[in-house]
Amino acid sequence: MTLIVITGPTGVGKTAAAIALAQQLHCDIINADSRQIYRGIPICTAAPTPEELAAVRHHFVAFKDLEETYSAAQFESDVLALLPSLWQQSDCAVMCGGSMLYVDAVCRGIDQLPDISPEVRAAVKEKLAREGLESLVEELEQLDPQYAATIDRKNTSRVCHGVEICRQAGVPYSTLRTGVAKQRDFNIIKLALNIERDQLFDRINRRVDRMIEMGLEQEARSVYHLRHLNSLNTVGMKEMFAIFDGTMDRHTAIERMKKNTRVYAKKQQTWYRRDSDITWVSPDDAAGVALSLLSQVHDNHPTWQGNNP
Repeated sequence: MTLIVITGPTGVGKTAAAIALAQQLHCDIINADSRQIYRGIPICTAAPTPEELAAVRHHFVAFKDLEETYSAAQFESDVLALLPSLWQQSDCAVMCGGSMLYVDAVCRGIDQLPDISPEVRAAVKEKLAREGLESLVEELEQLDPQYAATIDRKNTSRVCHGVEICRQAGVPYSTLRTGVAKQRDFNIIKLALNIERDQLFDRINRRVDRMIEMGLEQEARSVYHLRHLNSLNTVGMKEMFAIFDGTMDRHTAIERMKKNTRVYAKKQQTWYRRDSDITWVSPDDAAGVALSLLSQVHDNHPTWQGNNP
C-alpha cells in the first residue's frame, strides 16, 4: 500500500495534479488543507469545485462547521483510521494539500500530547479576551522560552495552544516534542510541485482576482459575525474583514491579500525544502514521476533520494 502525497506552495496547481493522478490510479484523494476542511468558505480556501469533487472521491473536504475545532493530531488519527478502508479498494491513495503540519502528521506522526481539559481551555480563552494576545505571549515566554522563540507570536492559535499544553502538562511544551518519526505500515511517496517564482506569484495574483470576481466579499460578509473563530483566521478573510471594519480600503485589502498569499507560499517552500524525502517536480510532470516512483516501490525499492530545487 502506498500513500502518494502531492504538496507544494499555494496556487501551484496541486488539485489538478492530484485529480489527474488519482484518475490514473483509480483511487481516492485525501484533502490535507487545514482550511478546506470547513464548510461555508469554498472561495476563500480555493476548495475543489463540485466538478472536481465529482471527478474523484475526496475525503475531509467541507466536513466541519466553522465553529468546530480541529487539529493536525486529529487529522493524523482520522486519516490513519480511514486508510484501511481505502486499501481495500486500491493499493494507492493520493493525499493533496499544502498544510505543512497536516502533511507531517500523516507522514511522520505527531508527538503524544495531553488532552486539554475544558477548564484549561476556558481559562486561556478568558485571559486572551481580557488581557489580549501579548499577555499570553509573555506567559508562554515564561513557561517555555524555547517554544516561544520558534513560533509566530502573532498566530493566536499557536500561542494559545502552547500555553494550554504547558498549563495542562505542568512542563514546557518543548520537552514533549521528540521530533522522532513514527513508523507507518504503508509506503509514502512525497512530491512537491514547483514552478518559477515569478510564474507562481503571477498565478497567485490572478487567483486572488478570480476569487473577488467569484464573490469572496459576499462570502466573507456571510461569516463576518463569526470573525472571532480560528477557522476564519486565514488569508482572504482577514483582509475582507478589515474592509468591513473600516480599517482598510478595498484596493489595499486586495493587494494585501495577494502579498500575504505570496508570503505564505514562500513559507511553504522553505518548509518543504528541509524535507529530504520530497521529490520536487513540475505540475505537468507530477503524474509521470509519481507512477515511476510507484513502480520502484512495487519492485521492492521503497526508498529514493528527494531532489530539492
